[in-house]
Amino acid sequence: MFFDIGPLELVALVILAVLIFGPDKLPKVISDVMGFVRKMRAFSDNAKEDIRSELGPEFKDFEFEDLKPRNFVRKHVLENDQYGLQEIRNGFDLKKEMAEVTDAVHGTDSASSADRGSSSRVSFAKDTTDPGTGSAAPDMFKKGAKPSQGERPPFDPDAT
Repeated sequence: MFFDIGPLELVALVILAVLIFGPDKLPKVISDVMGFVRKMRAFSDNAKEDIRSELGPEFKDFEFEDLKPRNFVRKHVLENDQYGLQEIRNGFDLKKEMAEVTDAVHGTDSASSADRGSSSRVSFAKDTTDPGTGSAAPDMFKKGAKPSQGERPPFDPDAT
C-alpha cells in the first residue's frame, strides 16, 4: 500500500506535511485526502459492478485481477498445463546437462558422470582426420608447444 516507503521516509513525509500545511490545517487536509480516496474507491467499485452487469451471467467468474499479464499467464497456461509444460520442466535437469557438456568439452568420462545416469552422451570432439587427404589434422582444442626463447609464435592468417 505504501509502495516501499520505509519508516524513515514516512517520518520525513509527516514532518514535511507539518511544515507545509501547519499543525492547525493538517487534520483538515488529511480528512480531505481520505475523503478523496474513499470517493475514488467507490467510483472504481461502481465501474467494476457496471462492467460485470453488462457482461452478463456467462462472465460471472470474471475477475479484473485476471487481466494483469502475470495473473493471466499463471491462470490459463501454468495451472491448466494443457501444453505439457510441467512435464518438460520436470524432465530437464540443468545441472546434469551442464555436467555432460563440461565432461564432453574436457574429454573426461568420470565415474561421477556415470552416476548421474547419462545414458546418451553428446560428443563435441572434432574428427581429426582430413577428409580430402585422410591424414591427421591438428587438434584445435589442444595447446601447442611453447615457442623457445627468441622464436616467434606461429602465424595464423585465418585468425587475423
